Amino acid sequence: MKKSKALLLSMLFAGGTFLGACGTGGDTEPTPETDGQGAAPTEEAAEDFKVAMVTDVGGIDDKSFNQSAWEGMTQFGQEYGLTEGTNYKYLQSSTDADYAPNLNSLIREDFDLVWGIGFLMASDIKTVATQRPEAQLAIVDMVVTDDNDQLIPNIANVTFKEHQGSFLVGVIAGMQTESNKVGFIGGVEGSLIKKFESGFKAGVKMANPDAEIIVQYAESFNDASKGQQIANGMYAQGADIIYHAAGGTGNGLFTEAKNRKRNNENVWAIGVDRDQHEEGLPENVTLTSMIKRVDTALYLVNEQTMNGDFPGGEVLEFGLEEEAVGIAPTTENVTEEALSAVEDYIQQIQAGEINVPQNDEEYEEFLKNL
Repeated sequence: MKKSKALLLSMLFAGGTFLGACGTGGDTEPTPETDGQGAAPTEEAAEDFKVAMVTDVGGIDDKSFNQSAWEGMTQFGQEYGLTEGTNYKYLQSSTDADYAPNLNSLIREDFDLVWGIGFLMASDIKTVATQRPEAQLAIVDMVVTDDNDQLIPNIANVTFKEHQGSFLVGVIAGMQTESNKVGFIGGVEGSLIKKFESGFKAGVKMANPDAEIIVQYAESFNDASKGQQIANGMYAQGADIIYHAAGGTGNGLFTEAKNRKRNNENVWAIGVDRDQHEEGLPENVTLTSMIKRVDTALYLVNEQTMNGDFPGGEVLEFGLEEEAVGIAPTTENVTEEALSAVEDYIQQIQAGEINVPQNDEEYEEFLKNL
């Protein structure tokens, strides 16, 4: 498989979309002045362009993954003067049975680019792309290949190095835990969420080798009550910091943390995908969040496609090097010592001195080398 690294870098630098190493410079946003290749989009291109997305079961208001994607879509539409509902829109999926019908519906409406938000849509994206080769599709968090393991020409594949960003929030958790016990709540267990888990555990252990890490999966991205139940159990076991990579299920973590904070328990939650500081208010329970710029990726691929350069059959990978993962810009609850350590570890990861694990096997090897 070919990863379009040079293209990605040119898109990021041309668009000016950066997330500061410690999240302190993340307010710069893409603008419609140029496309990813330096050419100004024509007025006709903007007026005629139609782009839409299909959410996974987490829903558009999951306060995490889908919401971040829609924020990028909305920003793109507004900055190019597009009409919501006509030129850009979303269809929400209640169950996985909605994925294929929603994708096909948008293609029938002649949208120029149709997004599948989340790896759960991989099989349906593959089927629809094969059946409708004239359609231009994009998927987040998965590389979709044909039966011969070849990239499919009408699918753009957007991936992230979530393990790198998760390592950084793990460092913060390891340094700031007072109970020496932290937790991780995953959504649906699989290779993607394993990247979050493995990176987080590695960061915790790097900063605090004696820390204990509790891991549990909800097997859902849309069950806040299950998330609260798991968080309750982890806090009851003595964890004082819990990181989630569970979409809407993670909302339950914040509910439980706020309930306990009101009872004067010193517990924290770590958000994911976007700055989830507000989800911890008014009790202020969000220690930090692992930022994953789904909004930036969606914006840039939209812009590139609008200007006639759809990156079909390519893999666009976003990581620390591209400043597309990191910690949230809200750092009021993070100590200066932890922020300094994060900066140091970013440099080590980018220099190749630390290889952040992405799965159980790599994590076990990582521990051996500590």
